[in-house]
Amino acid sequence: MSGTTLRTAALAVLAIVLIAFSALNGPQFSTAAYSSSSTNAPSTASAAADWTPPTVSVQAPSTALKGAVTLSAVAADGETGVKSVALSVQAAGADTWTPLCTATAAPYSCTWNTSAVPDGGYDVRAVAIDNAGYSATSASVRVTVSNNFGVTLSDPGDVVRGTVALSATLQNAGLGVYTVRIEYAVAGSGNWRSLCLNLLTPPYGCNWNTAGLANGFYDLRAVATQTLTTAISPVLTDVLVDNTAPAVSMLDPGSPLSGTVTITASASDADSGVASVALQYALGGGSAWTTICTATVAPYSCRFKTTGLAGGSYGLRAVATDAAGNTATSAVITRTIDNTISSISLDDPGTYLSGGAALTTSAASTAGITSVTVQYAVSGTSSWSTACTVPQDAIACVWDTSVVPDGIYDLRSVLVDGTGRQTVSVVVTGRRVDNTPVRGLDVQTAGGGAVAGRADAGDTVTLTYSKQMSTGSIATGWNGSALPVTVRLRDGGLLGTGGSGDTIDVLVGSASVGLGSVNLRGDYIKTNKTATFPATMTATTETVGGASVTVVRITLGTVNAGSGTLRTATVAANMTWSPSAAATDLAGTRCSIAPVTETGPLDREF
Repeated sequence: MSGTTLRTAALAVLAIVLIAFSALNGPQFSTAAYSSSSTNAPSTASAAADWTPPTVSVQAPSTALKGAVTLSAVAADGETGVKSVALSVQAAGADTWTPLCTATAAPYSCTWNTSAVPDGGYDVRAVAIDNAGYSATSASVRVTVSNNFGVTLSDPGDVVRGTVALSATLQNAGLGVYTVRIEYAVAGSGNWRSLCLNLLTPPYGCNWNTAGLANGFYDLRAVATQTLTTAISPVLTDVLVDNTAPAVSMLDPGSPLSGTVTITASASDADSGVASVALQYALGGGSAWTTICTATVAPYSCRFKTTGLAGGSYGLRAVATDAAGNTATSAVITRTIDNTISSISLDDPGTYLSGGAALTTSAASTAGITSVTVQYAVSGTSSWSTACTVPQDAIACVWDTSVVPDGIYDLRSVLVDGTGRQTVSVVVTGRRVDNTPVRGLDVQTAGGGAVAGRADAGDTVTLTYSKQMSTGSIATGWNGSALPVTVRLRDGGLLGTGGSGDTIDVLVGSASVGLGSVNLRGDYIKTNKTATFPATMTATTETVGGASVTVVRITLGTVNAGSGTLRTATVAANMTWSPSAAATDLAGTRCSIAPVTETGPLDREF
């Protein structure tokens, strides 16, 4: 039986069922039309003319969309015809469709003002309804809105040399074809010159040969065009071109060399600066160079232990590398290593010394060692005194620095060998003895907010130490630059300091930093409440009373928890800072926890 015959039979059966239902239940509405007579002549029944939904699809644009564009759909229905087609859009990845228009006649299209939406990807779909009420939804079509396409240039780094690869990237470029060029200019001049032109395909790259340019700072940018549309990348400013090698020379370490000696080079670079200096040695006139150490800061020096080397003639040289990667090698200095008698050296104990300072030596003698002592003298003088004596079979002794006045001293070690001959080490100069206790000097606040006497955004808290502090002991890894922190203000009732003992401390994450706490001696927050402020903490070195000290400043942001609990203090008082012993000075001495009272007249804080 054919499909048409089956369909006709099914419709006839449905018509009979509908007639029977109508006879039992009175007049009813039906999608089936029929006719009958009161005679016994044959009855005729017919089914609705449309049982299938329409077909519909969105016509995909061939380019990125810009401004007012026409979106179109194609719809058809072979039976009752298309009644309407509704077009709608949604941002790519969204789940809410926004209607654009409903068209009732072909061509089924409408205008979309893309300038009213952000650039990016969008999905378009159409919903068609036929005259029988059936509907169909098209597959969505992804389009790109690019009213403001952009271009960015890859960052080659702060310092470059030789040939540098550059590439540009387009954003929201859509399906159009863009022409990209990369340009450079002397920094700040605005006089742009092309590096490469007519880049048509990603990654829109070319090589920048800096060898023909004068050393100095340059700006870079990328420009993308399509017909009358042009986009310019953010300018990469002050890229330093440095194609000049640094200057480097070896300093004469003396001769013969024995024990552990200090090897030093001098290096400079007028453009990008010296990045590192490798100090090397080679036996005799050989070319097999061995690196002793690589120094990254001046003075470019290291300790050279010669005792493991055979005696003889050695070449010494330095290889300097600047921040751009240019290298230079110094002239070779030839010196003799002779460890057949004695050698003595003193390790640098550090810039700051206090309490019992460990002084480490390295001593050797083929005649045997009778004694090793470490001596000190006021810096720049030759009046040497014994700091400590190194025990037999040891390499270090402890100098009780508390028995000498604070000041700057030179240090050396002296070896007496089995024959009674003295060998003196190289002098370690300019080491400061400082046994003055570390303490807090002062605490102050300043109002930067709108209300005096109330903690607010812009207010500052300033803590002054008596010495230069190790900022890393206050907050792990901190170098004193701006550090995001949280300032916590708590009612004194929570801390047992009373209602007028409201206290602040500083947190990084959930942990307190090594500043201690400040009792504001006033009522700045409601009873048993806590408020927190985002804040920024910095540390600077300043001169107070002729001494270099560390000053920590905390600047409050807008309160982010507990704003309704803040109060405006009405009573003037001098607050008290209780420092933390976690903070240490540059010599590692811990700060006193003795409270520090705010100097100056009584006032309200903030």
